[in-house]
Amino acid sequence: MADVPITIACGNYDRTKAIIDGRVKVEGCATTYLPLYPEEIFHRLFRHQEFDVSEMSFSSYIRTLAAGTSPYIGIPAFVSRIFRHSGIYVRSDAGIKSPADLRGKRIGLPEYQITAVVWMRGLIEHEYGVTPSEIHWRSGGQEQAGRQERTPLKPIPGVDLQTIPEDKTLVGMLRDGELDALFTARAPSSFLRGEKHIARLFPNTREAEMAYYKKTGFFPIMHLVGIRRTLAEQYPWLPSSVYKAFCEAKALAMVDLCDVNALMVTLPWLEAETKETMAVMGQDFWRYGAQENIRDIEALLQYSYEQGLTHRTVGFNELFAPSTVDIAKV
Repeated sequence: MADVPITIACGNYDRTKAIIDGRVKVEGCATTYLPLYPEEIFHRLFRHQEFDVSEMSFSSYIRTLAAGTSPYIGIPAFVSRIFRHSGIYVRSDAGIKSPADLRGKRIGLPEYQITAVVWMRGLIEHEYGVTPSEIHWRSGGQEQAGRQERTPLKPIPGVDLQTIPEDKTLVGMLRDGELDALFTARAPSSFLRGEKHIARLFPNTREAEMAYYKKTGFFPIMHLVGIRRTLAEQYPWLPSSVYKAFCEAKALAMVDLCDVNALMVTLPWLEAETKETMAVMGQDFWRYGAQENIRDIEALLQYSYEQGLTHRTVGFNELFAPSTVDIAKV
């Protein structure tokens, strides 16, 4: 039987590099890999369903599942995870010294539904008691004007969420004092340039994020991988083949982190950093697998419902192709 041609759209990560360069094959498939940035992938995925296999925003995927409109089914390969304390930026003169000071403030965000922001709102609500209804949310393009929600968003009762003017950006409005803070996954250009008006709410993000992990056990999941449902129905073996390939590629990346012969990442103390992370988070700190990440996933499902992004709580058993959850053991 000829290999099934599939197109994979996903980031250019160390944990996917072996699929990109061909060291890892997707069994039964002839693969074209498109290494794209998440914003482009998600726009093309959720608006136009362009890809057979794709990195997906976990939050937007949950929304489409709740609505019964998802053309994709997930596999539990979590290609993007990151603690999000570092994504909360504030105006230096806005009087915001702690999360409690965010109450009543005007906070910009690229989209209300992006997974990073869902985790940030979950953080400030469940760790600091500040609910989304206590904040004035303003959404729009961070660096370029005109950005919109990638999946349609209805008004959320009790939440003040408004779109910024079409000719403005979040970075510009923060600079001009029209916003007090930003919740965002991508570091604002003004922060990267060191402009004095902008700072992180948590200056020592590593310390804050490590304390959060030790308390909650959460390593926030941002993105998973999805497969076009019609393709998975046509080739029932495909979800397992794709999942195995992503797991194998990630395993090779983890080996590289501990290779002291020739450093694979441009960090001089890579081995020490890796060992320190393992001491806190365990050997397999970047876990794939559904059951292996059930607490993180259920927290995200809960936050999505609490924050008005879904009209019902999506069930854990709705998320993934069954063959990628019920795995054969040796």
